Amino acid sequence: MSDDILDRLVARITLNRNGDPATSYVARMTAKGRAKIAQKLGEEAVETVIAAMGDDRGELIGEASDLVFHLALLLADAGLSFDDIRTELARREGISGLAEKASRKAG
Repeated sequence: MSDDILDRLVARITLNRNGDPATSYVARMTAKGRAKIAQKLGEEAVETVIAAMGDDRGELIGEASDLVFHLALLLADAGLSFDDIRTELARREGISGLAEKASRKAG
């Protein structure tokens, strides 16, 4: 098994997706569908912003962890992983953020 916590998280989510929704949060969210998972991700993003504005380090860590968990769940539901994100970030490496954003508008 990987030493990377994000890889282990994705592996656990993948394993639990088809579990019993009565006993698995991942299975329950998966059964509700991608829109519900995305909605929950949005809620966690807002809670992360609120925690950041409150300047409470522990709260921010907790909310950011919830955010990453729900992002991993959404990615798994879409058949994606953090490897896909790593690949895209590597592609963008060394490109100005402004230039990268402009290239998306041009395409």
